[in-house]
Amino acid sequence: MAAGAPTMHASAVLVGAKAVLIRGPAGSGKSLLVWNLLQAAAQGALPFARLVADDRVHHDSHAGRLLVRPAPALAGLIEIHGLGIRQMAFEAVAAVGLVVDLAAPDGARLPAAEAGKATISGVTLPRLAVAAGMAALPLVLATLRTNPN
Repeated sequence: MAAGAPTMHASAVLVGAKAVLIRGPAGSGKSLLVWNLLQAAAQGALPFARLVADDRVHHDSHAGRLLVRPAPALAGLIEIHGLGIRQMAFEAVAAVGLVVDLAAPDGARLPAAEAGKATISGVTLPRLAVAAGMAALPLVLATLRTNPN
């Protein structure tokens, strides 16, 4: 990734071969969803998951893929509500396969087709819009299991 790549307030976790990029307003549960995905892999519900970044993500497009990496000062750190900042193993870079928007105003029981896509840095990706108050983990697991990357 080029030096000075743009950043966004988001988190990312590598699940299998592709990353899940998690966006949302402060307090929407981005870090909690990352932790839940890591725990789902530890319990066998996912084949593999590893932290990429929590809170701040650098992103860049390369060869039609959206690549994400942690901000250097935050690499390997995750905030666990009630425990504080913890350090853990992380991936230095990953290609995004799914964008999850938490507390999304267009999150719906039967979402419109256009809600299923996000374009970031010129790369269009599958998107899951999760309405405020909805449990994100079951929706993300269902998306990953029914729409493999």
